Amino acid sequence: PLFFISETPALCNPSVGEVQKWMNADVLFGKEGLNNLVHDYLIAAMQVGNFMNYLEQDLLIVTPGDRSDIILASLTSHLSSTYPNIAGILLTGGIDLPESMQKLMEGWTGIPVPILSVKGATYDTCQELLKLHGKISPEDYRKITVALDAFSEGVDKETLVNKIFNFRSDRVTPMMFEFNLAEQAQKHRMRIVLPEGEELRILRAAESLCERGIADIILLGDTDAIQEKIKKFGLKLQDATIIQPTASPRFNAYAQQYYEMRKSKGLTLEQAQERMQDSTYFGTMMVQIGDADGMVSGAVNTTAHTIRPAFEIIKTKPDTSIVSSVFFMCLKDRILVFGDCAVNPNPTASQLADIAISSAHTARVFGVDPRVAMLSYSTGSSGKGEAVDEVIEATKLAHERAPELLLDGPIQYDAAIDPEVARTKAPTSPVAGHASVFIFPDLNTGNNTYKAVQRAANALAIGPVLQGLNKPVNDLSRGCTVPDIINTVMITAIQAQAEKGLITLK
Repeated sequence: PLFFISETPALCNPSVGEVQKWMNADVLFGKEGLNNLVHDYLIAAMQVGNFMNYLEQDLLIVTPGDRSDIILASLTSHLSSTYPNIAGILLTGGIDLPESMQKLMEGWTGIPVPILSVKGATYDTCQELLKLHGKISPEDYRKITVALDAFSEGVDKETLVNKIFNFRSDRVTPMMFEFNLAEQAQKHRMRIVLPEGEELRILRAAESLCERGIADIILLGDTDAIQEKIKKFGLKLQDATIIQPTASPRFNAYAQQYYEMRKSKGLTLEQAQERMQDSTYFGTMMVQIGDADGMVSGAVNTTAHTIRPAFEIIKTKPDTSIVSSVFFMCLKDRILVFGDCAVNPNPTASQLADIAISSAHTARVFGVDPRVAMLSYSTGSSGKGEAVDEVIEATKLAHERAPELLLDGPIQYDAAIDPEVARTKAPTSPVAGHASVFIFPDLNTGNNTYKAVQRAANALAIGPVLQGLNKPVNDLSRGCTVPDIINTVMITAIQAQAEKGLITLK
């Protein structure tokens, strides 16, 4: 077969960050805009009135550092809806900005574009810039998004893989796992609502998700504030839906529905309307009503603020007594599932059984064959104590509730994961040495273990992924990165597909 990938100029153009590295430039302001792509260079030497006529989209303005008039005109043009967005400003001559300009910049919250400075003269700087060609670096998520989108549009991946490989490896690397997430999410695009629509990381992730066709994104927040940031940072979010909860025609219906659900708890209609002004509550109601298929929040809000509305509105599945979580631990050659490492401090035996069953289901949804180890400090009858007895009881209950599940416990971590240790400690266990799902007896053990594995083994930890809710809602860490958000949205979309019966479970 022949495949044609269309020429994509953006991949050949450098980013402002590449210019900074190439020229060994100092970043004076606007570090958050270093991923901006540079379409061309504009040397600004003429007066402002004439200079403005030459402005085009994604230009890097090159001008001496003492041209305060050009700097101000460039920045203000970026804020105007009638002028295109520039990519950045490169100041030459090693000239310090005048004190008045420094003071102005320092008081300008969020400089709209990156401003760089080099020591070389303007002519020499431009000559050096012409030698620079754009590359795709691991940290440049915007170029990676463009490249993946171009490849997906031009190549029938399944046909290509079948032509190249005569076998399928059972080993899965972190990159393969993330690629498979994207592939599955793209098969049936789900509507994912992001309540923190004014947060820049959310907007950058939304841009990538929209361009790759991974999900239909709904952003909640102040419409003007969101549009201002989209303009300010040159984001391409024309395919995203932006909703301001209080201005939505659905606001009163959502408030009424929430009131009906909670009036037995003493909630008044006025209180329900007040709650619906909160984007997290509004987004959760969108999922419950069916106006969205899943929600991702937590980049700004706390975990409690993210999941409390889900407990109140979406509630747990009929056959599940507890909402729990798992982390996908992406090691060099395999994917492990750890639960519960984020939600329940001291689960009972019955709750541990539910966590095990839910975690096995989650693993299966994401292509991990579940072999469940109920972890303890004892393997079999090697140890005694109340904590061991609880795991024994949990294992028994899990077998009763899901007899088809490959599950064993109590078992120690080394016996669960290492075939050599398993031959000594648990030679008859159907799980020992080959476990893929690890259920920890309490949050203290689970949380510390996942972080230890993450750091010691340099593993990618994706999660926490919430499970047990009627519809998918997932929580982010407030320190999350743009790739973290993208991964969590993909996972939420796949959970939504599973809820709708769009995934065939093996």
